[in-house]
Amino acid sequence: MSAPDDSGSLRAPALLVTADGAVFTGETAGATVPVATGELVFNTAMSGYQEVITDPSYAGQVIAFTSTHIGNDLAEAPSNWRATEALEPFLRRHGVPALTGVDTRRLARYVRTAGAVPCAFGTAPEAELRVAAASAPGTDGMDLVTGVTAAAASDHPYRGEEQTPLRIVAYDFGVKTTMVNLLTSLGTVIVVPAGTTADDVLALDPDGVFLSNGPGDPAALGGPTGAVADLIGRVPIFGICLGHQILASALGGSTYKLPFGHHGANHPVQRLETGIVEITSQNHNYAVAAGSIPDAETTHVNLNDGVIEGFRSRVAPAFAVQYHPEAAPGPHDARYLFAAFRDLMLAHPARPAGAGAR
Repeated sequence: MSAPDDSGSLRAPALLVTADGAVFTGETAGATVPVATGELVFNTAMSGYQEVITDPSYAGQVIAFTSTHIGNDLAEAPSNWRATEALEPFLRRHGVPALTGVDTRRLARYVRTAGAVPCAFGTAPEAELRVAAASAPGTDGMDLVTGVTAAAASDHPYRGEEQTPLRIVAYDFGVKTTMVNLLTSLGTVIVVPAGTTADDVLALDPDGVFLSNGPGDPAALGGPTGAVADLIGRVPIFGICLGHQILASALGGSTYKLPFGHHGANHPVQRLETGIVEITSQNHNYAVAAGSIPDAETTHVNLNDGVIEGFRSRVAPAFAVQYHPEAAPGPHDARYLFAAFRDLMLAHPARPAGAGAR
């Protein structure tokens, strides 16, 4: 029997079934579909769900929010004066299915034990969902960047006031608008598709190259990794999230999959140079293997599990962090990294296209 939502309409009962057979009951929200599949992860952020559900880094995944208050925003009449649309009509307009009424505490405890596993959810019978979950792909070995990257390059004008404007080429592996906006405080930004070659990047005469966040397994991204390897030493490079993993791979490092990843806005990271602890926004299932990058120095570590959260090259102007310094609505503890990128570009003028590495 269906249950009424806040507007008095009826919701259909639905199930979420994991690949190893766990079953969770709930009700439909957003776009109603018989079957939706993806890799199940949980997010611990207490706010900012608007950014999470529109983040291309979550391609191929099903997100379980653990903050109880997020469900309150399924109300048909939002009370915030800035709201232009309720959450559920937004999900329906974009064809995004969702569940509500799920025991998210039980679900989060399950994922912590079983790891990020494929799942299926929807209004189909349990037997059909079990088959779909068993055959659903995870993110292992998956190039999910191809499905979210830009089709063509785009220019974004400088918005700063005090600094000398620079020229930045940003690889779009799933970049967010917030990140592009913050980069424009440093200079003009040219966002390029993930498949752009090193020569094509250098032909744009950049002062620096930014490697964005994105979804999927970094080990499946041989093309972008090769392009970044060709850029190392010829232009300053700053990477975040998937860009952090790609830069590590381009420098000779290796990556591995975490049991259930880091997803939330409350992860403590220590900056080793100062000892200061930053509270960070994170979204990744893969990490850089400790000690795997030749001629690199670890700069940040996760205080929950010791995962490498940042490094810099000792032989080239290149550094990266695993988390999201552009996080909106926050936290903003890591915004200093944009100034660090600016300083790196000013200290190391890029070499022209065709010039050899330093």
